[in-house]
Amino acid sequence: MDVLITGLCEPGFEQVRDAFAANFAERGEVGAAVCVQVHGTTVVDLVGGWADEAHTRPWTHDTIVNFYSVGKAVVALLALQAIDEGLVGLDDPIASIWPEFAAHGKERATIRHALTHLAGVPAIRERLTNDDLFDWQRMTSALAATEPWFPPGERLVYHTNTYGHLVGGIVHRATGAMPGERLRAICAPLGADVWFGVPAAEQPRCAEVIWAPSAAITPDTSGLDPFTVEGEPGMVLRGYFNPPGYSSHGVVNTAQWRAAQVPSTNGHGSANGVARLYSAIVAGRLLSDELLAEATRPQSSGHCPVLGEEVTFGLGFVPTSERRPLGPNPHAFGHFGTGGALGFADPTTGVAFGYVMNHVIPRWQSTRNRSLVDALYRCL
Repeated sequence: MDVLITGLCEPGFEQVRDAFAANFAERGEVGAAVCVQVHGTTVVDLVGGWADEAHTRPWTHDTIVNFYSVGKAVVALLALQAIDEGLVGLDDPIASIWPEFAAHGKERATIRHALTHLAGVPAIRERLTNDDLFDWQRMTSALAATEPWFPPGERLVYHTNTYGHLVGGIVHRATGAMPGERLRAICAPLGADVWFGVPAAEQPRCAEVIWAPSAAITPDTSGLDPFTVEGEPGMVLRGYFNPPGYSSHGVVNTAQWRAAQVPSTNGHGSANGVARLYSAIVAGRLLSDELLAEATRPQSSGHCPVLGEEVTFGLGFVPTSERRPLGPNPHAFGHFGTGGALGFADPTTGVAFGYVMNHVIPRWQSTRNRSLVDALYRCL
């Protein structure tokens, strides 16, 4: 059955529409949206497919969806703005604004360490429940009390889920506002439909997330208890599954998850909203030029036991790389999310790109997002 695709595609960008259609016809897409702005002008804004697994709700321009780690760059942006405002320094100890974080030798962990996955707390050591997951104070307190898995600053380990409570906790302590509140203050003037904590009135717009069977591995289905696995493998498992729903498994389509603030993992938005946010970043509207340049250059690199490969991070943003290219230009930056969601900007071309979808396959880069990015650059 042909999938209805609607929206804007300016002349010259037809290859992006063709790639988007091919994602449904050839690559298993269920529901998705893609948006491209060039120097602030929208040239592509397409939606298609279904917002639910039963194929009863068409995906519309009002649909929003959980975009997973795309939100890491967004919560990092909030922390960077606090730095620009002089509320905290990039190399200040986290404990200077969050005294409890100094526990167990973490007094030397800095804001820069937090933003670059060097803070030493990719997992929480205390066993937590899903009731804890939805309690901001409980989660941030447990994170602050965690003994570091390695000395802060000495090793890059991707903070899969703790990143949101770590960097979001810094935002909260520095500004006095929750990350979701700070985000709305940015996004409302931009008309950017991006959220940490979706209000009840907005939740009917949320698409269902559909996990591909090969990705739906939880401690229950794998037979693993993270607390019975020793050493580094135990650390990795706790990062994913302590609390059990930290990666969204079993809770992703619930009202409680959508309303919560888990900024590393449960940000929601539209492709248009993500593109608008990156367009404002690359235009210099949200960060100083100096801090944006610092944030988007390589800051940490090394082999990561969580991602299983060599990786490089900026200050929350991921610089383009040979393995995960964000187009052909060297200064592009952004962040992928589980299943292939993607937001990025390219200062060379003025491009801002957003892609969100609801059929989650188990990796960041996919044939779907790669085909869209490749098609875009053939059009420029």
